[in-house]
Amino acid sequence: MRIAVMGAGAIGGVVAAYLKKAKEDVVLIVRQDQADAINASGLSIKGVRGTEVVRLPAMVKMDQPYDLVIFAVKTQDLEDCYQENNECLDTGLVLTTQNGVQADNILSSHFDQSRQLSSIVMFGATYVKPGEITLNFEGDWLIGRPFTPVDPTTHKIAEVLNKAFKTKVEINITGQKYLKLFINFNNCIPALVGKSMQETFADIDMCRLSVLLLKEGLSIIAEAKIELVSMENFPKERILGMAGMPVDQAAGILQKTLTGLSKEPLYGSILQSILRGKTSEIDFINGETVQIGSHLKIPSPLNSMVVSMVHQVERTGKFYSFEDVKEAFKLTETTV
Repeated sequence: MRIAVMGAGAIGGVVAAYLKKAKEDVVLIVRQDQADAINASGLSIKGVRGTEVVRLPAMVKMDQPYDLVIFAVKTQDLEDCYQENNECLDTGLVLTTQNGVQADNILSSHFDQSRQLSSIVMFGATYVKPGEITLNFEGDWLIGRPFTPVDPTTHKIAEVLNKAFKTKVEINITGQKYLKLFINFNNCIPALVGKSMQETFADIDMCRLSVLLLKEGLSIIAEAKIELVSMENFPKERILGMAGMPVDQAAGILQKTLTGLSKEPLYGSILQSILRGKTSEIDFINGETVQIGSHLKIPSPLNSMVVSMVHQVERTGKFYSFEDVKEAFKLTETTV
């Protein structure tokens, strides 16, 4: 199977590297600086599987059709990525890996639904610089069909992906994506202060803010009657139970979890984009519930504020201090 991976950020890089290591025919479609680095020195991966350099071809544009195209760019870059490569995208299967729930809808205007596959990435990685990525922790790769029933082709692709990461076929990938949305909900906070997940959530007030954002977002999803679907290793009760706890109790659990995720510094996906001088996926994470709330005429003051503040960081390149964040959200006054 010929595979093209679009994007050599954190997820695209590790996916391409470990598929190539498993003897799959893989190419990377990347920016010029990334192509230069990878073609010259290989793709360096370090982290929980050790350190190694994987050699694979990298180019700035697709050179031919491929059997499987894995879109690993951020949601906000999907349309541009498609337009730059559409001459080679008339055949083959396409697979999304993005956080949030809109990637499949965006690509549906270009592809027949029978060609679309969707996935949820539960492993964590950090983009260090062109050609260098850290795999912070292991996790499953869930794959399914966003618009059509799971079929033998889905299982065939899962067998290939399983060579890189433990892959499972799911029958309701969309419902699980809504659950994953809330797993990613706290990525916005490191993006405000410019710190790693470990540094950020060592501050209990940042954990409390994460819980408050979660409570507000989940209440909107509930009003919209959107179903969250459990994953085998992450039941929805874990998120719903935390949202039902008192803030301080939930914050304590969150702090222990997030500060212990990785020995290496772990930067949320939103902050990683900002550090690379790119716009982030904030509109497709916290902003997703803001949009749903707006449609239902339900206010979402906390998530609206965090979306606005992240965009401010994107525009200015200046991060907030912990004290700035605490004051903006009146965290010292929150005792719910």
